[in-house]
Amino acid sequence: MRRVLLLSAYRADSHAYWADWLQREFEEFDWQVLELPGRHFAWRIRGNPLSWLDALPAEKPDLLLATSMVDLATLKGLQPQLADVPSLLYFHENQFAYPLSDDQVRSVEPAMVQIYAGLAADRLLFNSAFNRDSYLQGVASLLARMPDHVPGGIAQRLRKKSSVLPVGVDPIEPARDKDRRLVLWNHRWEYDKRPELFVEAMLQLADRGVDFRLALLGARGRNPVPALELLRRELPDRIVADGFPPKDEYRSIVSRAGIVVSTAAHEFQGLSILEAVSAGAMPVVPDALCYPEQFPERFRYESGDPDSLATYIERLLSPGNARAPDVQDWSAARVRERWRKALSSLAE
Repeated sequence: MRRVLLLSAYRADSHAYWADWLQREFEEFDWQVLELPGRHFAWRIRGNPLSWLDALPAEKPDLLLATSMVDLATLKGLQPQLADVPSLLYFHENQFAYPLSDDQVRSVEPAMVQIYAGLAADRLLFNSAFNRDSYLQGVASLLARMPDHVPGGIAQRLRKKSSVLPVGVDPIEPARDKDRRLVLWNHRWEYDKRPELFVEAMLQLADRGVDFRLALLGARGRNPVPALELLRRELPDRIVADGFPPKDEYRSIVSRAGIVVSTAAHEFQGLSILEAVSAGAMPVVPDALCYPEQFPERFRYESGDPDSLATYIERLLSPGNARAPDVQDWSAARVRERWRKALSSLAE
């Protein structure tokens, strides 16, 4: 049985979903998994080779599968037994296209980790073309700003070994009691998802007298979220779900939604949107990021514009509108064999 060493330096959200799915799905491999908790970002992306210094299995793997949070170049330098092991680097996101909060300072270090890791890997996989293209453009742009001694064609070298392979989505069966006027938010309540735009659009719709209900899902931190507090205060009678429920309850609520909304400032694949659309919800998403790859123009509003967002939602709430688009190409069933081929080709 071929041994695969899976390294995930930031177990959170799609990283965890992906790692667990691979282990469940491909039992023909002997999985050895090392993961670090999804917190302390700056330390994780620079410190993971040190965190794993004495933790690697003694037996040499046939394939090294690492997420792009892993400092693969340093890891191989500190672990000589891994130097010639075929390596696949998987990008859930890239640091060139990740927005900063008001409390963060842009540092070149996370981006450089992903350049070195890309050069050290035999193959790069991305969960969307947007992710791949923004990474390669970011590499070229960053290196063009360096003062001297930059080899030519780094982005081209990386492009030659890059391809797109999304995380497989487990579809959700549409509920029999589907509520076409139930508007779903199923994202983290954090700055990069821009919940304040969603709330502004919902308040506009209420002012216009539009009939709708709200399911407010997604993780929220310990501190109050001003946008969420405003929505609770202004539209309490419209909220039918509010929380971050266990998986089965979450999928049950999602299965009933008629519309799912994104206001994200960054999205590299958008698993939560794809899940909801698989259950028959119509997406209302920015005309940017990964979404043009996934959804027709009629579901994409002007990014960052709450007026445009409200107008699109109101239109989809009108009688006789289109059905949800087909997202089967992102289903686990559709991508399974592509993943098997990717893993097998390097692990032989």
